[in-house]
Amino acid sequence: MIDVKEIRKDFPFFDNTKLAYLDNSATSQRPRAVVEAVADYEYYHNSNPFRGLYELSIDATDRYEAARKKVADFVNAASENEIIFTRNASESLNLVAYSLSEMVLNEGDEIITTVVEHHSNMLPWRLAAKKHNATIKYLKVQDDGSFDIEDLKALLSPKTKIVAMTAMSNVYGRVIDIKAFAKVVHDAGAYFVVDGAQSVPHSKTDVQDLDVDFLAFSGHKMLAPMGIGVLYGKLDILEKMPPFLSGGEMIEYVTFDDITFAHSPHRFEAGTVNAGGAIGLAAAIDYIQSIGIENIANRELSLTKLALDEIKNIPHVTVLGSDKAEDHHGIITFKIDGVHPHDIAAIMADNNVAVRAGHHCAEPLHHFIEIPSTTRASIMFYNTEDEVMQFVNTLKRIRPMMGYED
Repeated sequence: MIDVKEIRKDFPFFDNTKLAYLDNSATSQRPRAVVEAVADYEYYHNSNPFRGLYELSIDATDRYEAARKKVADFVNAASENEIIFTRNASESLNLVAYSLSEMVLNEGDEIITTVVEHHSNMLPWRLAAKKHNATIKYLKVQDDGSFDIEDLKALLSPKTKIVAMTAMSNVYGRVIDIKAFAKVVHDAGAYFVVDGAQSVPHSKTDVQDLDVDFLAFSGHKMLAPMGIGVLYGKLDILEKMPPFLSGGEMIEYVTFDDITFAHSPHRFEAGTVNAGGAIGLAAAIDYIQSIGIENIANRELSLTKLALDEIKNIPHVTVLGSDKAEDHHGIITFKIDGVHPHDIAAIMADNNVAVRAGHHCAEPLHHFIEIPSTTRASIMFYNTEDEVMQFVNTLKRIRPMMGYED
């Protein structure tokens, strides 16, 4: 059970604001413990990891690698060498799209992704397909935000080399049965890449149990600083993949005529690393674990249920996806008849409610469902019932404010 009053004391952001911050799927707020962990590193431990034999540099290296181990344990990776630090989930997905495609794609091969994907898990694959003269296939989504595994089986062929899909859509909020999809993909002899940017902060993630080949996620959506992301990859695959970037620290040996690349993860972390960000992510994981991921999920379900129960009674408001709160994981994407999403967001802002309007970096999905754009409220465990009702009560007034008589 979460005591939200006590939790909010950990977040200085809430001390002096009346804003109902419901844009958590874009980025979360940071607890004091995370900010202080980064500040402590920057004040007292700052040095370039891996570059020096003096004590301060060794200390920075140790702290950076300890953060890697913390992340590995959090997602139950078999080894910390399976954890690559990047800037964000987008960079993680670009890394795997480039390097894996270089290794396995040939002309005429196929990649499968889905119509709901964030641009970050669609555009890199489209670029890879174009480069290698491969073909992209799209798995369709059901009206409730779920996927039919039989539809995937129908798309798979001997030419399928890679399947890339989200574990939780940033529009629907629905968790996908990734473990079941992984088995189907592997039975077909393909690699399975998962975008976990929305799922990892809100539900337990065990990469070994799920049997995914790759998983990407971002720190800034799970209480950590911006600028730090993660790519998990099975070590035996990573060791075969060519590097994504080249430069300092990602080599074992280099001459004018030859290069020997470092082993994973360092072959994929060219140049000076974001040590402060990695330490902030480790502190965020400590904070999440101190609360408990199940407690976080239960709190967010309770708030989502409150919002959806109220929205069901508001005429002309349609929520995308399932009508069950447990299928949304804090994400409520909706439209209001006759009102543009940007007008909705502007009215919300005028009433101290932060939501997002647009296509949410999932423009092809909006073409697929034939809705140009939508509005999204996204809930985090630190939100309150009062903030949810602030959102709901504003929602009730929007059509009348726009001149409609219900």
